[in-house]
Amino acid sequence: MSPFLKTALFTLVVPGSVAVLIPLLIAGDRAAGGGATRVLAFLLLALGALVYLRSAWDFASFGRGTPAITDAPGRLVTRGFYRYTRNPMYVAVLSAVAGWAILYGAPVLWAYGAAIFVFFSLFIRLYEEPRLTQEFGEEYVAYMERVGRWLTLPGRGSPR
Repeated sequence: MSPFLKTALFTLVVPGSVAVLIPLLIAGDRAAGGGATRVLAFLLLALGALVYLRSAWDFASFGRGTPAITDAPGRLVTRGFYRYTRNPMYVAVLSAVAGWAILYGAPVLWAYGAAIFVFFSLFIRLYEEPRLTQEFGEEYVAYMERVGRWLTLPGRGSPR
């Protein structure tokens, strides 16, 4: 199966559930906000979708793998949004959850987003970074020095 098809299936099941299905289930029958609230929410949702899809494309096309830990890319992906954050897919999911929280004005969705952030942070620090350091060695260490875990701050190093 091609990395593109596997990535599409993974996307429907995992980020699709975490960033769309579960927030909508949590929102339940709450009324969506209107006006500027709705515009901001849709901007965050669109940004999340754009960042996720481009990053998943880079995994499949350049890395020749998928976002699934069982089929990770064989090449270190440092292009696209990976020039600005080491974890654009996680940022994208959090952006989508923030969009739903704003749209529905639901504190429980903010709590859900905070829980996801804690989970992502622990997973990155305890599993992903050690595994990527082991797999890619100095290339990944140099990448970590140049690009922030969540966002590359000015003066940290120029994204390539």
